[in-house]
Amino acid sequence: MENKKFKRTTVTAALPYANGGVHIGHLAGVYVPSDIYVRYLRLKKEDVIFIGGSDEHGVPITLRAKKEGCTPQDICDRYHKLIKDSFAEFGISFDIYSRTTSKIHHQFAADFFRKLYDDGKLVEQETEQYYDEEAHQFLADRYIMGTCPHCGNPGAYGDQCEKCGSDLSPMELIEPHSTISGSKPVIRKTRNWYLPLNEYQDWLKRWILEGHQEWRSNVYGQCKSWLDMDLQPRAMTRDLDWGIPVPVEGAEGKVLYVWFDAPIGYISNTKELCDADPDRWGSWQQWWQDSDTRLVHFIGKDNIVFHCLIFPTMLRAHGDYILPDNVPANEFLNLENDKISTSRNWAVWLHEYLVDFPGKQDVLRYVLTANAPETKDNNFTWKDFQERNNSELVAIYGNFVNRALQLTKKYWDGIVPACGTLLDVDRQAIQEFKDVKDKLETYLDAFKFREAQKEAMNLARIGNRYITECEPWKVWKTDPARVETILNISLQLVANLAIAFEPFLPFSSQDLRTMINMESFEWGQLGSTDLLRAGHQLAEPHLLFEKIEDDTIQLQLDKLEATKKANEANAAADNYQAAPVKDIIAFDEFEKLDIRVGHVKACEKVKHSSKLLRFTIDDGSGHDRTILSGIARYYQPEDLTGRDVLFIANLAPRTMMGIKSQGMILSAENADGTLSVTTTLGTVKPGSQVK
Repeated sequence: MENKKFKRTTVTAALPYANGGVHIGHLAGVYVPSDIYVRYLRLKKEDVIFIGGSDEHGVPITLRAKKEGCTPQDICDRYHKLIKDSFAEFGISFDIYSRTTSKIHHQFAADFFRKLYDDGKLVEQETEQYYDEEAHQFLADRYIMGTCPHCGNPGAYGDQCEKCGSDLSPMELIEPHSTISGSKPVIRKTRNWYLPLNEYQDWLKRWILEGHQEWRSNVYGQCKSWLDMDLQPRAMTRDLDWGIPVPVEGAEGKVLYVWFDAPIGYISNTKELCDADPDRWGSWQQWWQDSDTRLVHFIGKDNIVFHCLIFPTMLRAHGDYILPDNVPANEFLNLENDKISTSRNWAVWLHEYLVDFPGKQDVLRYVLTANAPETKDNNFTWKDFQERNNSELVAIYGNFVNRALQLTKKYWDGIVPACGTLLDVDRQAIQEFKDVKDKLETYLDAFKFREAQKEAMNLARIGNRYITECEPWKVWKTDPARVETILNISLQLVANLAIAFEPFLPFSSQDLRTMINMESFEWGQLGSTDLLRAGHQLAEPHLLFEKIEDDTIQLQLDKLEATKKANEANAAADNYQAAPVKDIIAFDEFEKLDIRVGHVKACEKVKHSSKLLRFTIDDGSGHDRTILSGIARYYQPEDLTGRDVLFIANLAPRTMMGIKSQGMILSAENADGTLSVTTTLGTVKPGSQVK
């Protein structure tokens, strides 16, 4: 596509779903790259707007609300705040971060749908769907569970089996049941409105396959794969009670499909921002309907079909909107060689990271950019996180800055010295970094953020090599004037680093500018050797980054290991089959067992035993009873002290570890082999018999 000079740029970042927090996969895929790009455009003094917000409709939110016994709005409010606050703390610099439950969005999305409806751009179709007769509602795919026809998983959803990963339709499930009532659903006919993608297929082929061959190969390839097939009409409404009501007579009980209303949130959020401050932002129309505006969507690869095929078709059908100029979608980021999964809690959550690593937002930004899954899936490991921090941020970037500032403090009282006569080593260093601006722009304009960050780090490598070669600590003894030039050039490199890293590491760039008293700066100054004038006073230097020790990383690995074990236990429970029932006994045989309630007065570990706990039991007789139980691996003594337990009172005494045990504490064995002590639901006096 021929390059066009645009007057302004609208940048959107995929709306995170408001039923959980944000994890590093989201950051690497969408929010760090979009923030880098927007900060870069702002530094260039370009007219840009950065739009974000929470996606708050759809079935998963209603499922979570039902599970927690609250309303869908309660779920949205909780996670919208968590997500918004996390983004703000992490430096994702949205101009607005709003939500799809806002009144502005509801009205805007309804009006958008109504125009398509009035213009005859939607088609009404009757289909058969599952219906819950007890709940009196049609069932969305996620409200239906059954057995997967591919792997036999009895907990497969109507849209996907999370065990084998197969895409499903509800009709494929074996023995389906409603997750609302548990009943077996029936098939009923219903009517919904569809976007006829098939009618736009030829246009989409021309627009994407011929007009946007510059798109990333992963994006272009996925679009081509879809367009090589026959596109089918896509439902834009659903039979649900949570969402934006369909603004058509006779559509009661139906809402806009979440993937219809969510991308419209980009536009409604822009309108919300512009209406609140028109003097600053102008009209929302100029950001969405002016041909001089460039539209860029930052998304993950799972959203390519929606942002490259469905949403553009919606905009085309409406007729008044510009289309995306680029959709630089990233692939997925794995965690410790395993796919990130919110359902398995296999993730590094942003709000938890901010607690565990206070003040280290830029470290994570740096590592995620260095490992950015720009055209293929990539992997995050805590060891690599530590290595990149210690070997790159600390040992290269931070080391150079500290050397330059500390030497200036030592030899010139923190005042920038004048630059004298240049030697070949000086000219070589200047030559190496003078074209850094052009190199960075080449990568950033092409959305190659990983390569751009490498180029920024190369400035620090140049600086370290320059200081090492010049050895100012030696030269000072024989030629102090020469040291002035060495320090001046080193400080100019430091100032360049503050500009070059601003889009990538905004917190540390601000910290660095404070140390060198660099209040104003512009992207156009990048590569200059006159950023800090002679006589300029620097502030007190300090370390820009700090090492991350092994024990800090081990804590994170331990947390993931605990998650893995919990997942294995859950999987074992899901696949658990009870042991066969033992041989039938007569009732009078059972009556021989005297099972009673005992109150745990004290509990302690038995010395020299890793298995045994010693219980002091009040059995209601007026005399304490000692019982040993092999459950020390599963309980701490303080967990059981003061609790009521069930025990066999007439079991023959048995001596273990030199201690006589007068009974047996009853426990149930879980699917993973762990033991759970049995107890009573209500308050029962010690000595009460179990009947």
